[in-house]
Amino acid sequence: MPGVDVQADAQALPFSDALFTRVECDAVLEHVLDPALVVRRIERVLAPGGYAHLVVPFCHPYHRYPEDYRRFTPAGLRLLAGNLEVVAAGWRTGPAATWLVFTLEFVKLLLPWRWWRAAAHFTLGWLLFPLRYLDRWLLRSERAERLGNHCYLWLRKRENNAKKA
Repeated sequence: MPGVDVQADAQALPFSDALFTRVECDAVLEHVLDPALVVRRIERVLAPGGYAHLVVPFCHPYHRYPEDYRRFTPAGLRLLAGNLEVVAAGWRTGPAATWLVFTLEFVKLLLPWRWWRAAAHFTLGWLLFPLRYLDRWLLRSERAERLGNHCYLWLRKRENNAKKA
């Protein structure tokens, strides 16, 4: 693709150790066979003091790119952190986003032709998009995690390379 310098398997990153100060891993871990291995590879290429940002789906429709294997909770995502320090964790998108994406997918499921589905996705997406801002309010509730759409972790590689106790 234009603008892409490196195409690689996330389970075998072709970069030197401690090269990056930040790694962004957004909506990838659900598509790999071994997400723990991918996080270990991210840790390897992070420089001491560097940050990794992981974002994964929880309540989200199945989607192949090329395959879709799993969903994560924040607690499940923390289990992948290994020796990386968890700096922050939470929900990137919440119940409103979940409701909207499932509504769009449900309506498209009812439509027989691809162009109808595309038109419905565009039209409904445009009309319903402002409702996503309900998540600003809904995510204040501790019950919001039951229908969270995407969760995240910010991880930091320790400066002294000390192992997590």
